[in-house]
Amino acid sequence: MYTLKRSTAIQCSMEKAWDFIQHPENLNQITPDDMDFEICSPIPNKMYDGLIVEYRIQLPVIGRRTWVSELKHIQEGHSFVDEQREGPYKFWYHHHVIEPTPTGVKMTDVIHYDVPFGLIGQLAHILFIRKMLEKIFEYRNEVLPQLLNEPKPPVA
Repeated sequence: MYTLKRSTAIQCSMEKAWDFIQHPENLNQITPDDMDFEICSPIPNKMYDGLIVEYRIQLPVIGRRTWVSELKHIQEGHSFVDEQREGPYKFWYHHHVIEPTPTGVKMTDVIHYDVPFGLIGQLAHILFIRKMLEKIFEYRNEVLPQLLNEPKPPVA
């Protein structure tokens, strides 16, 4: 079992950050283009406990894959979990949290995951899976502030 944790500082309100992440279609904006992310299932205006989202994603070596996640443990305005029901990982549990800071919010992702295929999967994790996940979350760290930062008021 592996864990990846990343946090992003954003200069916006809790409400603006939550409004962005509660809409599953926004995931496309924070996923690198080369992953060719596509939501395949109908999605509501905002997430709810038990929502199943199916999407397709391009992954190195294994190609285009279907991924099905269940959204759950939603704490309105603060956090939620997406848990893989079908996909490339043996186990995937992704906890998203938004916390207020003196200058805006901190969005934190904590992912607990495991890879299939025993020793071959562990080798693949060392060679490229961990790097791919780090790349995805580095991309999010760059893009989220661009999308959500609010202009600072002028100094009087």
